[in-house]
Amino acid sequence: MSVTTADAVLPYDEALATYDPVMGLEVHVELGTATKMFCGCSTTFGADPNTQTCPVCLGLPGALPVVNATAVESAVRIGLALNCQIAQWCRFARKNYFYPDMPKNFQTSQYDEPIAFEGYLDVDLDDGSTFRVEIERAHMEEDTGKSLHVGGSTGRIHGAEYSLVDYNRAGIPLIEIVTKPILGAGERAPEVARAYVSALRDLLKALDVSDVKMEQGSMRCDANVSLKPRGAEKLGTRTETKNVNSLRSVERAVRYEICRHAAVLNGGGSILQETRHWHEDTGATTSGRPKSDADDYRYFPEPDLVPVAPARELVERLRGTLPEPPAERRKRLQAAWGYSDLEMRDVMNAGAVGIIEETVAAGASPAAARKWWTGELARRANAEGKSVSDFNVTPAYVAELDGLVGSGRLNDSMARQVLDGVIAGEGSPTAVADARGLELVQDDGALEAAVDQVIAANPDVAQKVRDGKVQAVGALIGQVMKAMKGQADAGKARELLLQRLT
Repeated sequence: MSVTTADAVLPYDEALATYDPVMGLEVHVELGTATKMFCGCSTTFGADPNTQTCPVCLGLPGALPVVNATAVESAVRIGLALNCQIAQWCRFARKNYFYPDMPKNFQTSQYDEPIAFEGYLDVDLDDGSTFRVEIERAHMEEDTGKSLHVGGSTGRIHGAEYSLVDYNRAGIPLIEIVTKPILGAGERAPEVARAYVSALRDLLKALDVSDVKMEQGSMRCDANVSLKPRGAEKLGTRTETKNVNSLRSVERAVRYEICRHAAVLNGGGSILQETRHWHEDTGATTSGRPKSDADDYRYFPEPDLVPVAPARELVERLRGTLPEPPAERRKRLQAAWGYSDLEMRDVMNAGAVGIIEETVAAGASPAAARKWWTGELARRANAEGKSVSDFNVTPAYVAELDGLVGSGRLNDSMARQVLDGVIAGEGSPTAVADARGLELVQDDGALEAAVDQVIAANPDVAQKVRDGKVQAVGALIGQVMKAMKGQADAGKARELLLQRLT
């Protein structure tokens, strides 16, 4: 077995003191079509290996492809959302290379005539500033199969005992979105890379063209990095870190390659133009294979497919289907909900913007919707290793629960008990509260009696409150709630205690 030697890296600040980073990000997105790009095979994820194949996607002799019209429309919508020009005429090309996961020995893609080109995407950074990423092209192609290398310690072909290939993914529609060289990001280059992929993922999800599940490979990023001496015009030699599949990893991979390139250059070496593999466990990249240039792929027009020429009427109709841009939507909702920047960032990180919007529309206050979804429900989901979507809780149920608290029927403790019942499938919040007999005691006389009893039983604490240590009243409130079996209004209990003691 070969042993990989760790690469030398320079501290990040030292690397940026000498060099300017240049990035190019290539994002591959699997479209959520029912069938593949050039045949009628299903695209359902997780099927048994090689059960979703046919002569076309296996590249058998005599099989002829037919373009998926829905995929073409999705490509146009993506291009429009990225502020691209849409080609009036474009065509597919054969990208020739041999690899076991490419059954035809070529990939049907687009080369010099993409369907969308010359666009941009503005991305929000952590400090609220905006960085514009220029888009060179978005083109259509098909995905490859998936190789599984068995044996060995890395899961890669080196050291494996044997390899298996699953062609279910071969032929699934892909859109590859390629940026122009990203200059001027400076020390924020890793942050810009993460923010761009995050913004792109949000946009594609809003378009409903892909599930953008990076962990399943339906969206993955190839991160190209090079360095040039500060003030120089000529770009350095780039490396391409392949198939990075999380936002955090995109940022870390870019940062690592900047530090590695700087160490090589400072040591008098030169950068090899190659692909690199990202290792999440070590936070490092390792060498893959020398990077091919376009000439190496021997592109030529695909003879079995006619050109694609989207009618202008179709393009304008598709333009009318574009959703509100996610960044604009978030700003509108934040203003409407009154969330701070930190609160909105937490909601975004939790992926809860949509579900909170539905909950507010169902009648909940924005504060309560955020509290339940990103607080109590998220806590329970994390503790049980689940997603909040796994619970039997809907936005309407959360709004109903908020209404029960707001009307004075339930306090927070009771509401959590009601939530237990809803998750257990006992019915709506009102039905659970009725069945469990959960309701705040409205008898002021009973509450006053409990307050007097607690004061009498805790003279030392009561005296502290009389002496001005108002925070000590918390201990008495707890005793009152215990005496009332949790069915009292804590706010009322506090008010009564302070009336008697101050």
